[in-house]
Amino acid sequence: MMLILASQSQTRKALLEQAGLVFTTAPASIDERGLETGVIEAGGDGRDVALLLAQKKAMAVAVNHAQGVVIGADQTLSLGTELLHKPADRAGAIAQLEHLKGKTHRLHAAVALVCDGQLVWSDVQTAELTMRDFSSDELNDVLAREGDAVLASVGGYRLEGPSIRLFETVAGDYFTILGLPLLPLLAALREFAPETLK
Repeated sequence: MMLILASQSQTRKALLEQAGLVFTTAPASIDERGLETGVIEAGGDGRDVALLLAQKKAMAVAVNHAQGVVIGADQTLSLGTELLHKPADRAGAIAQLEHLKGKTHRLHAAVALVCDGQLVWSDVQTAELTMRDFSSDELNDVLAREGDAVLASVGGYRLEGPSIRLFETVAGDYFTILGLPLLPLLAALREFAPETLK
């Protein structure tokens, strides 16, 4: 049975490869901002948005892979009730990181599994991160070391890179922070699609 990752994320792809999974990728095309707006207007929060987007991505890709096992994933960042998104450029990354400086934010990573066109499982995990009150020079140094890699992250940083220098504390699962709750996903694959682990 074919395993498909409904994501363009190089980090998620690397995590699955490191876990020894054999899969293909097929990025999903959904209206993320429209779905997010609907969740928020209905009283939902960042966790709800991440979960819905992961489910919708998996279902969208499963339409073209009826016999496959599709993994959908998404991550959102909450600063209080505010949802932040991937910065568009370096200036956006600077503004976002200055906004997060000295504060605690939450990363919500969701994952969903679709087998034979049916949503069989989904989960969302949350990590809590506190940034230091760093200086502008420290921020510029980190961004110079990171380059454009931070633009692929919802937070505008990479915990697995030089951005770690900007943090004071991190509480939560490392894989959740990277955007894919890997251990719950592996457990779900053992239950619903064990052949994908062989």
